[in-house]
Amino acid sequence: MFSIFAQYPTFLVFLAIVLAIVVTIVLMPVWIRFLKSSHIGQQVRADGPESHLVKQGTPTMGGVIMLVAVIAAAVLVGKPTPETYVLLGATVLTGVLGLIDDASKVVKERSLGLTPKAKLIGQFAIASAFCLVAVNLLGIEPTVEIPFIYTFDFGILTTVIPVGDGIAIPWLYLIFVNILLVGMCNAVNLTDGLDGLASGTVMIVMIVMAAIAYRSDLLEPAIFAAALAGACIGFLWFNSHPADIFMGDTGSLALGMALGCLAVVTKTEFISLIIGGLFVAEAVSVMIQVFYYKKTKKRFFLMAPLHHHFEKKGWSETKVVVRFWIISGVLAATGFSIYFAQSLVGVL
Repeated sequence: MFSIFAQYPTFLVFLAIVLAIVVTIVLMPVWIRFLKSSHIGQQVRADGPESHLVKQGTPTMGGVIMLVAVIAAAVLVGKPTPETYVLLGATVLTGVLGLIDDASKVVKERSLGLTPKAKLIGQFAIASAFCLVAVNLLGIEPTVEIPFIYTFDFGILTTVIPVGDGIAIPWLYLIFVNILLVGMCNAVNLTDGLDGLASGTVMIVMIVMAAIAYRSDLLEPAIFAAALAGACIGFLWFNSHPADIFMGDTGSLALGMALGCLAVVTKTEFISLIIGGLFVAEAVSVMIQVFYYKKTKKRFFLMAPLHHHFEKKGWSETKVVVRFWIISGVLAATGFSIYFAQSLVGVL
């Protein structure tokens, strides 16, 4: 649709951001009215902060419109490639899994939807399919590089199934990608606990991922990342405190999967852990809390995930969100700086 601007790739990346913002801002009010008329609202966890009880019944599943915006921007801007469709496929399928989870919460009228086992099975299935397609169709090398230190060859244990030209299954890389993608899925999902927290931090991270993809001469993945950033910006208009709508698992799981998939496509698997370091910290805080409580019957944090700990310490919700945005920005900038320095060394 915008092929006339093909000779201006930088413009296309920014256009993807703008288009995703516009689609989100135009469609979200209609979606909110539909959800309210259908009495589809958020079920707040009973053991959460008391200040969150007022959020009970706030429309959820805003991730649906975010995904629509991402699809529109990624397909209409530029010329979609196999990378575009593989990235969209993994993201949308994960969003559908989250949508089923959100719908289950609404039907059951409680904060727990699908069982953890069911969600994990779905996430691992999507991650495994993405990994195999990335390696066999997109030509992604089964390696993981720690910048300036070492490159691990996770393709040394590979099975080739004699179907067509052969389907390679690099077992070690498959395991690594599953851990990375499922971990990111649930890390972003855990971060989505305060108004504007997940959408704001993912926005920052996706802008950096778009820059990395662009510098790696991967225009379509850059457009995809930019579309995700734009959808988050548009969603923030409605999700800023006090939120008019929540993204739900439909949005948070899909965004986490998208981040992990972009890391694989751009070969920044390790650096993505720095860029998305805030999500990693949120997930680790939950693991520490669970482990420490099982051992001592005491809590290491006042409450987990980490953002709730600071709420319990007396920080206002807005202060936690803004300060976490700042931390996310610092981590994302650090990760990009490492990537940029590495690429310069490679050129030299």
